[in-house]
Amino acid sequence: MARNSCHLPACFPAAALFLLLLLLAGDHLRLSAGHDYHDALRKSILFFEGQRSGRLPTDQRVRWRKNSALHDGASAGVDLTGGYYDAGDNIKFGFPMAFTTTLLSWSVIDFGRNMGGGELGNAVRAVKWGTDYLLKATAHDGVVYVQVGDPLSDHNCWERPEDMDTLRTAYRIDANNPGSDVAGETAAALAAASIVFRSRNPAYSRLLLDRAIKVFEFADRHRGAYSSSLNYAVCPFYCDVNGYQDELLWGAAWLHKATRRREYREYIVRNEVVLRAGDSINEFGWDNKHAGINVLLSKEVLMGRANDLKQFQINADAFICSLLPGISHTQVQYSPGGLIFKAGGSNMQHVTSLSFLLLAYSNYLSHANHAVTCGDTSASPALLKRLARRQVDYILGDNPLRISYMVGYGPHYPQRIHHRASSLPSVDAHPARIACKAGSRYYMSPNPNPNILVGAVVGGPNSSDAFPDSRPYFQESEPTTYINAPLVGLLAYFSAHP
Repeated sequence: MARNSCHLPACFPAAALFLLLLLLAGDHLRLSAGHDYHDALRKSILFFEGQRSGRLPTDQRVRWRKNSALHDGASAGVDLTGGYYDAGDNIKFGFPMAFTTTLLSWSVIDFGRNMGGGELGNAVRAVKWGTDYLLKATAHDGVVYVQVGDPLSDHNCWERPEDMDTLRTAYRIDANNPGSDVAGETAAALAAASIVFRSRNPAYSRLLLDRAIKVFEFADRHRGAYSSSLNYAVCPFYCDVNGYQDELLWGAAWLHKATRRREYREYIVRNEVVLRAGDSINEFGWDNKHAGINVLLSKEVLMGRANDLKQFQINADAFICSLLPGISHTQVQYSPGGLIFKAGGSNMQHVTSLSFLLLAYSNYLSHANHAVTCGDTSASPALLKRLARRQVDYILGDNPLRISYMVGYGPHYPQRIHHRASSLPSVDAHPARIACKAGSRYYMSPNPNPNILVGAVVGGPNSSDAFPDSRPYFQESEPTTYINAPLVGLLAYFSAHP
């Protein structure tokens, strides 16, 4: 594939300045010819059914997937069936699964009214598939199961989840092996989901909230990073590089929102400095919650209900300024085609999560009739929405390659995604077992994947907008649940505001 002639990073400022001018010009200069956001929303939610583990329900819509991992947890004497495979492998990593569940819940809370009845129901079911598993993982006081499956043996094989014969070790944290990061995120997920089910299923909502409170107390009482306790199992895959402090604030923020108890607000104020609330203000993802904390808590401030949380709104404003193209910030750059780009793998996780925060904050600002001042630029809510829409449109095909990075959307999309179940023949097509190493020929094949994982958004192009549609390039071609979760909210909003 030909490389862009612009030499990075020198091309970034020009591209970013051009994008800023387009954004400031307003909607009449939009680059998109128009997208079917509702179709993309439907597909982005459907993707989660392709990631399901456990016994599949009768209403399963991704029919080429079958039951898998039906004995997860048995070696530890517990039931850990269900949940989601995080990406293109067959491991259940609790940290990104909990973050996925939190962001799916936030999408429903803020944008569920924009989804339409059918897709709202599907989104709520996607949340519940995650929370049902998290309830199992936290069923015993003082213990959280944070992973099922040995990643080294799993990554040494290319096999369908239905054929798995690799080690299904159940990894846990407890008082002697703490993991405030994954426990804090799990508490956040349960608390956020309790809001989703508050009116839909009050008994289930109370169960989620009660469990969230217990898990948060455990996370706070036994402080430590799970990658210190379980380094051999979770690293380098989902190491907590950022530290556990942000997850404690994040968990408390969601518990404050779910319970309205003053104790959680006081916890946040009391620990604001100790837990480094102002760190890494332009980061948000499964490992770093700082920007999300600031945006979530800022709603309280903008509504005039929590002046003691004012610093979080100041941080949120700084986060917005750090994302504006054309303003020099070393940690947030734009590709020549206008895509947010941050160093590291699976860039689309940054694109969707940061764009979600842009959209959520723009709504909070709108309700407060407020804008963000960034030097000589005034970032209005409308400007933030345009920037978020521009990122979504890039994903859906408005990019230099004219390719949709969502599988099954548009005429051109990735054909060879790094995903075991998608790339191997389905059980219906090939009933005989495909052994660990027997799948390698499918991994190396130049042929398109036989099973279309509709709605999957891959890691995306590199910093020069180039994309290798090839399984071995996993950073570009692998989908993840935490790429799609915030995208659900974005697509819901834009489907109602095209």
